[in-house]
Amino acid sequence: MTTGISRELVLGFFDARVSHDPVRIAKYLHDDVDWLIAGPVDLLHFCGHRHGKAAVLDNIVRIGPSLMRPTRMELQELLIDGDRAASFVMLSGILARTGRTVSYRSAQFMRFLDNKVTEFRSLIDSFDAAEQVLGHAIEVAPEQARGHNVVMV
Repeated sequence: MTTGISRELVLGFFDARVSHDPVRIAKYLHDDVDWLIAGPVDLLHFCGHRHGKAAVLDNIVRIGPSLMRPTRMELQELLIDGDRAASFVMLSGILARTGRTVSYRSAQFMRFLDNKVTEFRSLIDSFDAAEQVLGHAIEVAPEQARGHNVVMV
């Protein structure tokens, strides 16, 4: 039987991530944490799969901030069910290369064990994030969009 997690635990995890403090973040990570951020790995290097506390900490503290230093994680929705949490957040940060501010949405799904994150899945609005990181719109030719899930506005 699983025990429920609290809203305060999840909010504490969000605050720790934005703090950039590996000691604070580590307190929320299970030693065997499985971490996946779906997005364009070649452009957004913090995307991809990481396994284990050391790899996840490296991703949060070094890899992610080398591209974008997170400054804010605005929680827009939070649902907690037993040992799982789902959130919809607006992430903001400063691009290391240019100093520009970038903001994009992310859906995050977490599973906790002993009040520590054991599984993390995130889906980001990678098209929007990629355009902001590149500093320009990504052109999609109408013939490329046809038959794909791309909407031309």
